[in-house]
Amino acid sequence: MSGVLTPASSTSTFCEPSAFHPTRVEEEARREERRAEQYGGDVPEDPVPKTAPYVPSVVDEKIDPNQVDWDGPDDPENPQNWSTGRRWFITFLGLVMTINVTFASSAPSSAGPTIAATFDKSAEYGYLVTTVFLCGYVIGPLFWGPGSELLGRRPLFLLTLGAYTILHLGQALATNIETLLATRFLGGFFAVAPLTNCGGLMFDIWDPIRRGIATALFVAGVFIGPVLGPIIGGFLTTSYLGWRWVFWIMMIFAGACTFVAAIWVPETYAPVLLQQKAQRLRKADPVKNADLYAEHERADWSVKGIMHRTLYRPLLMLAIEPILLLVTIYLSLVYGVLYALFEALPVIFVHTRNFTVGECGLIFIGVGIGTTIGAASFIPLTAHYPRLMKEWRGFPPPEQRLFGAMIGGTSLVLGCFWLGWTGNYPSVPWYVPALGTIPIGASVSMVFISFLTYLVDTYLGYTASAFAASTMMRSAVGAAFPLFTTQMFENLGINWACTLIGLLGLLLAPSPFLFYKYGALIRSKSKFSPSPVSIIFTLRFISRWTDCFGAMSQDLLIAEELAAEARASAGKEKQEV
Repeated sequence: MSGVLTPASSTSTFCEPSAFHPTRVEEEARREERRAEQYGGDVPEDPVPKTAPYVPSVVDEKIDPNQVDWDGPDDPENPQNWSTGRRWFITFLGLVMTINVTFASSAPSSAGPTIAATFDKSAEYGYLVTTVFLCGYVIGPLFWGPGSELLGRRPLFLLTLGAYTILHLGQALATNIETLLATRFLGGFFAVAPLTNCGGLMFDIWDPIRRGIATALFVAGVFIGPVLGPIIGGFLTTSYLGWRWVFWIMMIFAGACTFVAAIWVPETYAPVLLQQKAQRLRKADPVKNADLYAEHERADWSVKGIMHRTLYRPLLMLAIEPILLLVTIYLSLVYGVLYALFEALPVIFVHTRNFTVGECGLIFIGVGIGTTIGAASFIPLTAHYPRLMKEWRGFPPPEQRLFGAMIGGTSLVLGCFWLGWTGNYPSVPWYVPALGTIPIGASVSMVFISFLTYLVDTYLGYTASAFAASTMMRSAVGAAFPLFTTQMFENLGINWACTLIGLLGLLLAPSPFLFYKYGALIRSKSKFSPSPVSIIFTLRFISRWTDCFGAMSQDLLIAEELAAEARASAGKEKQEV
């Protein structure tokens, strides 16, 4: 391997070669990571065929002198070079926005039966209050993903948060169920934008090591919101204020987030920042800088190009990428279990144990404790990652992210059986099934954090497409679960309904173990996971692998390089002896 490695930016821990003759593995690995960072995990071009005979080295690549880029690795305009304090502050703001929109998804769930009764409708209309909001989550990413690419993160945050805030008026002042459900759907449609784009924001500002911790916080926010919703919504519904104040509180929270975002959330999307830089330079000297341009200005923004990236590519990946498909199925089940709890816990505690709606909402504290434990477990489970980044030349195997899912899968099965078989019998003290919600909450958090970071490391520049496919499918499943949960628990019984969910979890629990063992082989055949075949043809000692795998991912190539280094070192020591 080459000698000294230097970071790509002043804050990056991803090393790039600085020697005169860096290895092709290092060059290709750095290229993939840089493209992923440049486009926030959403590279516009499709991957080149893995049978390509040649990929130019970093030295050989032709750079257009008129294309505007960062002014070196220490450019202060690069979001990854902003101060650590500023980046953590932006991460915190993203966390708050995420809690806000996910809180809105579940807060009215406790009020569902009361809302249905107010408008003289059956109980099923009450379940729709949650379902239609999540249906908005399914459609929204198709618009807000490309919207953030075209306009940037900040304009999308302000536009969608503003519309989402105003739509609460239609819910709080609704005179019929149709108005309430229509505005709930539109609310979910706009609310999913922060949920979609905050993941890209983390990609924009954090290097590979600390990105994992930032992503863990973001995922924790995804579940803190739904947990807080029934607690607050339950007491508001049964208080003298009534169910309409659930929506007023949601509007106040949303308005506060919009105000904060308008003042403190900056633009972080690198292509848009470089476009603004090119525009400033052309304006400063229209003659001298007339030919300067940013790559973003020449991207394909036709309807066909946008639909290809935002709809066709995610669906194609879901169809041909076994890792993405199985991960999405697992995440959809876990997401469905979370939203099923909003209807299941009232059956267990209100119908069986005569709790009030407000008291039942407090049971979600156990889910919140569990999600917090699950998010916190990510820190010790990834404590070895800085060492791996050095050992693997900045490109460690994505499978190192799966330890949380291994534990979380077991925890989900345990929690489902615990909750079902203790909650079914009124003679069992209430706190016993309530404690069963803790392992369920922990499993939700651990599985999500582990698998989402796994997808990031697996697909890099195509992370946004992988996330879009996963978000649409799991939101659809989450929207469906509340519609049949109550009937399932009443007809099967609490014990057997939970057993059914637990057995589905048991069926999927081996997934992270299988990925850990066979993930490298699967990725070697993936179209969208980085795999520079040109290196196979240029590095002679790797050629024997091509007959088995056809193509290899960077970590596989680096593994072979490390083995070659070890053999060379051992041979040298033997000669010296």
